[in-house]
Amino acid sequence: MIDLTSYDPNSVGNPNNNIFGLPTSEDSSRLVILPVPWEVTVSYGAGTARAPEAIFRASLQVDLFDPDMHQIWLHGYFMRSPDRKILMKSDYLRKEAELYIDYISKGEDVSANHFMTKTLKEVNEGSAYMNNWVYEQTKALLDKGKLVATLGGDHSTPLGYFKAIAEKHGEFGILQIDAHCDLREGYEGFVYSHASIMYNALKEIPSLIKLVQVGIRDYSESEYDYIQESKGRVVTYFDKQIRNRMYEGETWKQIADAIVANLPQHVFISFDIDGLDRKLCPFTGTPVPGGFELEQVFYLFSKVLKSGRKLVGFDLNEVGIGGDTDWDANVGARILFKMCNMLVASNTPEGNS
Repeated sequence: MIDLTSYDPNSVGNPNNNIFGLPTSEDSSRLVILPVPWEVTVSYGAGTARAPEAIFRASLQVDLFDPDMHQIWLHGYFMRSPDRKILMKSDYLRKEAELYIDYISKGEDVSANHFMTKTLKEVNEGSAYMNNWVYEQTKALLDKGKLVATLGGDHSTPLGYFKAIAEKHGEFGILQIDAHCDLREGYEGFVYSHASIMYNALKEIPSLIKLVQVGIRDYSESEYDYIQESKGRVVTYFDKQIRNRMYEGETWKQIADAIVANLPQHVFISFDIDGLDRKLCPFTGTPVPGGFELEQVFYLFSKVLKSGRKLVGFDLNEVGIGGDTDWDANVGARILFKMCNMLVASNTPEGNS
């Protein structure tokens, strides 16, 4: 592991260094961030494929002092450069998907159109390729003993990582922060849609024994039925229910404790930034009114760690690009830093460096 003890965390972030301005390499770092620049199936706003680059730039402004997890960054964080082949494939297939979505939105019959049938096949094959690429990349890192985070891109991106985590750790649960359930089957005909990530994870990963969703406020009747019929494998804390409980006197601590109690020993955090209030992520792809303050979410995460459960990995996705200040990337970079600290702390004796 790299010796960062001589690095001055109070200095200006050096753009020639790596994420958060740290002078790290992949081999020397305990935690490796894999960017996944992919947003082929997004059904509303686009831009998330280029979020990793924007978050990297914004990370140079993040102060490394975390009073909750002092100097955990000394273990070393490293972010790979976005894979240009994946980004170019995403850009190409995104244009194809836009034509397809426009076509079906008008009620047209896909089977009657050879071009649209071919487009749907290409998009599904491309998404399967991306899933396998993420699996291979994350599995190789896990096999080297690295802690791993993935950075989207849209919310379809972490499925391959979920599979690698299952092989590494066996039974695990996902704590999902999101405005959406993402439990649709083949949304818009896309098997691996961003709106289907949790449906696919539950279908394809038997050792995913629990999905706990928090902050959900936009969902279909079929998704609601799926939750009710899951026999407790999916537990959803809807935004409206959380707010009503708090209006009637319950504290966020009480609700957070109940959420954590549903989680198994090994926990993966899947963080779709649209789970936050839109003022914190105005350019996210599918914004919904309502949502959390960031400190509410961090408090929940801290309760997971304090419960003695082990954080085995995380993804951060749906960070948008837009505006004059890169506000979304700024917020995303701060979330990324906190979550990196949490992942390393959870896998370090006494949670300290």
